[in-house]
Amino acid sequence: MNEIHEFKINATEEQLSNLKARLKLTRWPSKETPDDWTQGVPLAYMQRLHGYWLNQYDWRARQEKLNQWPGYTTNLDGLDIHFLHIRSPHSNAKPLLLTHGWPGSIVEFQKVISPLTDPVAHNGNLEDAFHVVCPSLPGFGFSGKPTIPGWGVEKIATAWNTLMVRLGYDQYFAQGGDWGAIVTTMIGIQNSGNCKGIHLTMPLVKPDPDTMDDLSALEKSILAAVEFYQEQDSGYSKQQTTRPQTLGYALADSPIGQAAWIIEKFYQWMDCNGQPESVVTFDELLDNVMLYWLPNAGVSSARLYWESFVSSVNNNEPVTLPVGCSIFPKEFFKTSERWARKRFNNLIHFNLVDKGGHFAAFEQPQIFVKEVRDCFRKIR
Repeated sequence: MNEIHEFKINATEEQLSNLKARLKLTRWPSKETPDDWTQGVPLAYMQRLHGYWLNQYDWRARQEKLNQWPGYTTNLDGLDIHFLHIRSPHSNAKPLLLTHGWPGSIVEFQKVISPLTDPVAHNGNLEDAFHVVCPSLPGFGFSGKPTIPGWGVEKIATAWNTLMVRLGYDQYFAQGGDWGAIVTTMIGIQNSGNCKGIHLTMPLVKPDPDTMDDLSALEKSILAAVEFYQEQDSGYSKQQTTRPQTLGYALADSPIGQAAWIIEKFYQWMDCNGQPESVVTFDELLDNVMLYWLPNAGVSSARLYWESFVSSVNNNEPVTLPVGCSIFPKEFFKTSERWARKRFNNLIHFNLVDKGGHFAAFEQPQIFVKEVRDCFRKIR
């Protein structure tokens, strides 16, 4: 059960032909009534993406790009987990676990893998080298789909620690955003003795009630962003938390439906001035969508919300491991340094960066790499 098997992404011709046929048969909804994104992804935007996907997007070339990194699967607690494992050419490299969230995938990390593993070739120091491990969350991408309840954040965190030890890394660092941040925080809470420090781009920290009469400008903006999220931006979360299976029929049947469900969040959560493709290309957006469409992972990924959302968001257990936080301006769950110190007893790095959003490594790879280096340099 501890075997590690090589794995390459390889869509069949039947899958690609089926995708093209479904795209050609797309039935469009009526146009939104306002001239903006307030009702969701505009019809014209989705039709433009649809035309690119159908007529220009080259999955075989994109697949080859994804497969440049060594991929593997291994069984963790009865579930086959897909992961990338890229060893640094530098012998002093430290192991680094990178975990994505929803609606992301391992695609998010492609632009940071080389700088992290070979810093000398990317304006870094030899001492900043990492061996990088990027797993796909259970039910996401080409990882297995849980068939019974139980694969919540706690179980994933335990499985990730098992994975790192199985790869020969008795000590490692961990980094994450979105669900990856929640899983990484749980690794810190569990504190098995193997993880030596964590870095988060979406630290979940409750506002300190003792500061409510003396809020900083940042803290006021954080509370306003949470209010906007709850009132205007969290419908997807409520659906996935309560009835993921009902949603899943549409996501499994319609590639345009799956794409719209995902890309709306890239529009809303990226630092992109309302134009997602100004930050990441249509190819990159569709690469990420394909990691949901090809393995039919729409509903299996959504179930993570059903498993964990309420308990994860309300979890404010302290973390005693060294913690670093990098706060990107368009992140929707942010914290201030003084709030962070209430939960993270050993906060070694806290920085407000100038640009970037929820998909930090995808949007601003250079800034992301610098933040990771600066954080873990303090405890290497």
